[in-house]
Amino acid sequence: MAEGRRHHADDLHMTLVFLGQIAPSQRRCIEDVADRIRQTPFDLIIDHTGYWPRPRIFLASPHDTPQALNQLVADLNNGLQGCGFEPERRAYKPHVTLHRKAHKVVSTQLTTPITWQVNDFVLAASANPGTSGSRYQVLRRWALE
Repeated sequence: MAEGRRHHADDLHMTLVFLGQIAPSQRRCIEDVADRIRQTPFDLIIDHTGYWPRPRIFLASPHDTPQALNQLVADLNNGLQGCGFEPERRAYKPHVTLHRKAHKVVSTQLTTPITWQVNDFVLAASANPGTSGSRYQVLRRWALE
């Protein structure tokens, strides 16, 4: 079992595009971009755990990224450029952070994969209320249709 600062169960999420601090004027643009996304729901199979040493993160991830997820991320990145956001230069690596400041953990394949039915995506804001770590507030939700 990983040691470190465990993410609160209510805050488990998969970041599609990290925006950082946004200005109120950018929020409307972000929402307009998300309003234009047209994609059907899809399944994401979480079947591995892993460890990233530099940020000391213990995570869960899919071995294979579905094309639908890659397309959703690409559509968001393309649209958000018009809002003043630069796309991430590194390749998208879908993951769910389970623990931060974790000690090294050996990557494993899950014996029972988790099927995540992706029916929507959200705009979320984080806040750091002290020692409990970041917590997230959903600002808006978009259904995949």
